[in-house]
Amino acid sequence: MQLFYNPNINNNTKEILFNKEESRHIIKVLRKKIDDTLFITDGKGHLYTSKISVPNEKKCIANVINIEKKEKEWNYRLHVAIAPTKNMDRLEWFIEKATEIGIDEITPILCSNSERKVVKTERLFKIMLSALKQSLKFNAVIINEPITFSQFITKNREGDTFIAHCYDTDKKNFSGISFSDEVTVLIGPEGDFTEKEVKMAVQNDCIPITLGKSRLRTETAGLTAVQFLNFSNQ
Repeated sequence: MQLFYNPNINNNTKEILFNKEESRHIIKVLRKKIDDTLFITDGKGHLYTSKISVPNEKKCIANVINIEKKEKEWNYRLHVAIAPTKNMDRLEWFIEKATEIGIDEITPILCSNSERKVVKTERLFKIMLSALKQSLKFNAVIINEPITFSQFITKNREGDTFIAHCYDTDKKNFSGISFSDEVTVLIGPEGDFTEKEVKMAVQNDCIPITLGKSRLRTETAGLTAVQFLNFSNQ
């Protein structure tokens, strides 16, 4: 299945107009013709089946013939707040793989030890969309604008919030925890959270966790948390 994304369609949509870039891809690259089937998601859990009515490489049009509600493959809501890596390729890798496995929301958090303070969320969203379509997911991941650690930690949050750090203190093993339906996991930067940040997190009802005995890179730690939850849902 070749999946397309269009956030502007809904249950009342009868006709879908593709932009110039998508139209060229459909007609010139995929070599689709009139009455060929196209699959589109709105990123809100729906799959739209359509047939091409106007196979124009500048303005392809398809008619909706069926709308199907697609349930998520996981029965929880996962939000990962992760410090941007110095090399953005590593954060982009995390977003791609986390989307493939299953995640609902990602927030870049700026910490005391963060080496990167600027994040282009528009690019991160494009990477998420590519992974969404490739892995045939139908719910787009929310990519939030960066926020400071203190701002994030003092916001109201639903469910359980966990903070992964490397300090030798009392921590729960993340792989052995019973989770609520709403889970937030905080992943720190290279150099870890500061002790002050960990203390602030605990004071704001965050549960300290370990992700295992190995010392992990930021993006590896984030993906490990995503995978732990995915396994718990099997």
